[in-house]
Amino acid sequence: MFSRLSPYWLWLLLSLPALAILNNVLTSVDPKALQHALHPSGEFSARFMIVSMMATPLAMLFKGKSFPSWLKKNRRSFGVAAFAYAALHLGVYLVSRGSLEKILSQATHFNILTGWLAFLIFLPLAATSFDAAVRALGPRWKTMQRAVYAAAVLTLLHWAAKDGWEGLPPALVNFTPLILLEGYRIWYWYIRPRPARTA
Repeated sequence: MFSRLSPYWLWLLLSLPALAILNNVLTSVDPKALQHALHPSGEFSARFMIVSMMATPLAMLFKGKSFPSWLKKNRRSFGVAAFAYAALHLGVYLVSRGSLEKILSQATHFNILTGWLAFLIFLPLAATSFDAAVRALGPRWKTMQRAVYAAAVLTLLHWAAKDGWEGLPPALVNFTPLILLEGYRIWYWYIRPRPARTA
């Protein structure tokens, strides 16, 4: 079933939340409609990043199953979508703040600084997400992509620290599946008992 899903349909599905967010901003009479778009855009960025990172441990846990294999094959699409929503989130933030002075005054706040750092890590990952870059970088591409773990930690902190740490419960709800799967991955490769080798 999943293997038959066209990449174009996948991209349409990934774009639906953005279309809903933008439609609400453009058609709402609420003067705070732009501000209301800030959190959903960031949350979808985090969710798509989480989905892309879950692909490998899910494939390890459910060997041979179709969905994890499909997800692993398409994880780059989810990663690019995560960056696109992060860019939308940043754009909404910059416009809603209204002035460079206000943006700079908030830049060192913990909840804002973590967001900026996560986005800066995202930039080179997204810029090298196409096939030509993968071929040009060779083994270095996979090494560079591991920076997504730092981006994930910063994104978790950015979300959790929202509104005086009121974002902690929803952030943990969304990140817990990834944390558990990465824990399984660490256990599988480094902790699990292995049968003793016979001479």
